[in-house]
Amino acid sequence: MARRFSGKQLVIASHNPGKVHEIRALLTQFNIDVMSANELSLPEPAETGATFCENAELKARAAALCASVPALADDSGLAVDALGGKPGIFSARWAGPDKNFGAAMEKVWASVDTLSVRTARFFCALSLAWPDGYCETLEGTVEGQLVWPPRGNKGFGYDPMFVPDGFDITFGEMDPKTKHTLSHRAMAFNKLLAACFV
Repeated sequence: MARRFSGKQLVIASHNPGKVHEIRALLTQFNIDVMSANELSLPEPAETGATFCENAELKARAAALCASVPALADDSGLAVDALGGKPGIFSARWAGPDKNFGAAMEKVWASVDTLSVRTARFFCALSLAWPDGYCETLEGTVEGQLVWPPRGNKGFGYDPMFVPDGFDITFGEMDPKTKHTLSHRAMAFNKLLAACFV
């Protein structure tokens, strides 16, 4: 049985402003004081896990321990079929220390440009951890196609080159409210809500 969240404070264990913004928007329905790891100057733990779930859990546990309040961490990325699932857990690292996702998207596209199959998916693991180390982790995915050139500036990361199945616009062109209903993060978040919040 999942542990219920009953606190009034929650740390988003991320230094990525795009992720923090999306997770904050998903939490607006609750009366929770939401802080980010960046706002609290929490250190970023090394992502040494072999999976999205392992990385989400280690980030959530580290933030919960440091802040002494529950923490929610996201580990997510783009998995390209033609690349055997890469960049996967290394999605942010493909952007380099300067977080240059323009260069990362070019790298992805260079690998699939001449291929007929450009299917991909976004994957998200969300982990809610308490200071005592207890953790709940849920997953979500969204399938789609890669396009070039990148389109739109409403998302972040690889959003401008990803068109979710059933749509003809990228996540980068999509209204955030629409994206919040179908994204990988929204899918994981809905599972987390059902398990721990409602």
